[in-house]
Amino acid sequence: MSKVQLTIERTVEDFSTPYIIAELGSNHNGDMSLARQLILAAKEAGADCVKFQSWSKDSIFSRKTYEDNYFIADDYRNRTDFTLESIVDAYSISEDELLQMKKLADEIGIDCTSTPFSKKEVDFLVDVLKAPFIKIASMDLNNYPFLEYVARKGKPMVISTGLSELYEIDKAIRTIERAGNNQIVILHCISIYPPKDEQVNLNNIDTLRIMYPDYPIGFSDHTLGTSIPISSVVKGVCLIEKHFTLDKNMAGWDHKVSANPEELRTMCIETKRVAAALGSTRIQVQEKPDRIESFRRSIVTTRTIKAGETIEREDLDFKRPASGIAPEYYEMLIGRKAKVDLEFDKPFTKDQLI
Repeated sequence: MSKVQLTIERTVEDFSTPYIIAELGSNHNGDMSLARQLILAAKEAGADCVKFQSWSKDSIFSRKTYEDNYFIADDYRNRTDFTLESIVDAYSISEDELLQMKKLADEIGIDCTSTPFSKKEVDFLVDVLKAPFIKIASMDLNNYPFLEYVARKGKPMVISTGLSELYEIDKAIRTIERAGNNQIVILHCISIYPPKDEQVNLNNIDTLRIMYPDYPIGFSDHTLGTSIPISSVVKGVCLIEKHFTLDKNMAGWDHKVSANPEELRTMCIETKRVAAALGSTRIQVQEKPDRIESFRRSIVTTRTIKAGETIEREDLDFKRPASGIAPEYYEMLIGRKAKVDLEFDKPFTKDQLI
């Protein structure tokens, strides 16, 4: 059973343990040597999964987009030495290359999957690559025929909700369900690279959990740094996806908004630490009895009391440790008589009273 399958089957109480996806996307820049380095670095950083994007120049853009030649990333906008079609072609990953990357991932013990953009790519990921789950990009959440096709493959689906209104998210989930698939992880996502902090709206995670209590909720993060994905753990996310690069200054589409190895390592460590610290909703004493006794107080005398004397309220004070009668019982001592002489500033015990 894959780790993401376990993620889907977790109970609500376990949702805060994060499954970390290092989103490689096209950050390999079409270079499989770089792709291998990314996989190895993601594993070393502690990620649970590496994810590619399976597109070709024929499956992602129409001819009109290529003719307009409008680049979708600042590194390539308004340049004349590249065309959109040439860079899309250069940055794609072939089926054979993806199989090689999957083989490496299997060898070192990290999950490997990809985001498809056509039926052909879905077929390959499911039937040949044997991907543990299929990731649906935000841009395809309202592509209902495509969602139905993927859903009928019977694989777990991780769906990003960026770009979508709630009614579109709901229609996407119902489309998947009607196709007979209820293995769904829903990711809160803001498809801005990077979003401003006030645009992130982590509270939307609560909304999604309320709307879809049967499905685990995760977070696809496009912010800079690690603070916000780590913070998302307190919202009970089961999965966090973060773009990953070896060098933020590398030419390419997503490097600048990606986590580097140090940041990914921090995120993997700290998200799990926060998850562990969330613990249980049941209030339980964690301290050992001897530590509790050393910190709490007991009733002590404010003066020397002779045997046979009646104890008054002013004879009582409360000091550490809790080795005598607890302060909550002080009223029971008032009016009682001392059985023996009581020393000043010593705790009361039951056998000292008549």
